Amino acid sequence: MAGSDSIIIGKGHESLQKMLLGRVNRHGLIAGATGTGKTVTLQILTEGFARAGVPTFLSDVKGDLSGLAMPGTTSFKHHDKLIERAREIGLDNYTYEPMPVTFWDLFGEQGHPVRATISEMGPLLLSRLMNLNDTQEGVLTIAFRIADEEKMLLLDLKDLRSMLTWLGDNASEVKTRYGNVSKASIGAIQRRLLQLEEQGGDSFFGEPALDIADFLRTADDGRGIVNILAADRLMNSPRLYGTFLLWLLSELFEMLPEVGDPDKPRLVFFFDEAHLLFDEAPKALIDKIEQVVRLIRSKGVGVFFITQNPADVPDEVSGQLAHRVQHALRAFTPKEQKAIRAVADTFRPNESIDVRKEVTELGTGWALTSVLTEDGAPTPVERTMVRPPSSRLGPLTDAERTAVIASSTVGAKYRDTVDRESAYELLAARAADAAEADALEKAEAEAAASRKPGRKAKSGGLGGLFGGGIIGGIIAKVTGNLVAKQASDFGARMAGQDTSRRQSGTRAAVGTVGSELGAEIGRALGGRTGARIGRGVLGSFSRTMAKNLKL
Repeated sequence: MAGSDSIIIGKGHESLQKMLLGRVNRHGLIAGATGTGKTVTLQILTEGFARAGVPTFLSDVKGDLSGLAMPGTTSFKHHDKLIERAREIGLDNYTYEPMPVTFWDLFGEQGHPVRATISEMGPLLLSRLMNLNDTQEGVLTIAFRIADEEKMLLLDLKDLRSMLTWLGDNASEVKTRYGNVSKASIGAIQRRLLQLEEQGGDSFFGEPALDIADFLRTADDGRGIVNILAADRLMNSPRLYGTFLLWLLSELFEMLPEVGDPDKPRLVFFFDEAHLLFDEAPKALIDKIEQVVRLIRSKGVGVFFITQNPADVPDEVSGQLAHRVQHALRAFTPKEQKAIRAVADTFRPNESIDVRKEVTELGTGWALTSVLTEDGAPTPVERTMVRPPSSRLGPLTDAERTAVIASSTVGAKYRDTVDRESAYELLAARAADAAEADALEKAEAEAAASRKPGRKAKSGGLGGLFGGGIIGGIIAKVTGNLVAKQASDFGARMAGQDTSRRQSGTRAAVGTVGSELGAEIGRALGGRTGARIGRGVLGSFSRTMAKNLKL
């Protein structure tokens, strides 16, 4: 089908249009109106890279790309047309075959969960994700800075919320070092975090975080793994979608080593619905995207943007895209007519092709193409019949997708969420320690105040109860009576007198005094009920004491 150094796009006017693997890291653009064949082009390029041992990553917006995991079938209604097209192009060995596919999903429903930590995302991308203004972005940056200095990990949304709450409570302390932190800005960020959580951000932020190496794998037969992100639900949160893919590009750029110009790319990254990345993007973000796209080629990564209108891609980025596959465009509005003129200006001219005319007349499965030659120059624009795919045209069934997911070798790695100690737990522990210290300090202060000379005891308190003179007097009275009575009884016994009646009277006296003492204590404890409790308990105690004393 093609040499080991290239993949086939299709057939031009006289020869096959091939994309050299060694030039793929110069990036590319696939554009065209809805229904003109962009998805099939994406599918056949992915198949070509997989056969060449190059892993790919692509987002599946409509679910159609899941068919890469299954071979085409003769029962397909357009089977005869596919065979005929393959014959016209000259694909003598054309057969149906599946590709090695791994499914991913930010929500963990149609693939392995994809997660990133708050720290990995960083304040710039998070600000873009939440559409923060410059002041709010500054406050978010301060929160990240303090968390880093305090060695507190920001892993998930609750970590960031806790950090922002702490920052708001301590705004006056951090003001002199980092600048003003207003409660209004903190509140605005917290509200945006709540919105992000409702869009599914709580599923995305956390651990285990995605290991980029899992996107760079090859199958046992040497073919590159096709990593498909289920994006049909994700498209309901377009800002999350665009920010996630930009984060992924940034992670690839940060983590991969420099390799220069390899014989084939280490990974090819397809960014579908590219306009979602650039819509309303501030200049600083556009500059970052342009920088990543320009520099990531030295890491051996090729990036292809897929969009309906090539004008969706800013000039700063579009200038980095060397390979062009342009499907049909419509020219019903002035904006669309302007886009057609722009397309004509981006291609290297071909005397036999009127680009402005051709681009409006292309049928489904046809495209205007231009690729890089061995010396890095773009080929003249060529009208190309796009080759048919070998994998299924159309989505998998739920049962088929489930079977593919279950057979994956990386599934167990990402299945269960991990919640290790991070900013949320550390700040909660600090708050608990501070509350405990405040309570202890208050208790010590009250104890010290109660020990001051001349301090009047509080009515009803235990300190007043045992420190008051009333109880002391009663106790002294009881003690004195008991001693006097014991002395009298001893003298009587020495004189040979009967002391049994005396003892009975003494026991009664002790019991009575004990009951009175209990009543006094009970009244100090509170009311009639306390008096009854004190009289009963201490009266019983006094009777027992009298018996033991043999009164």
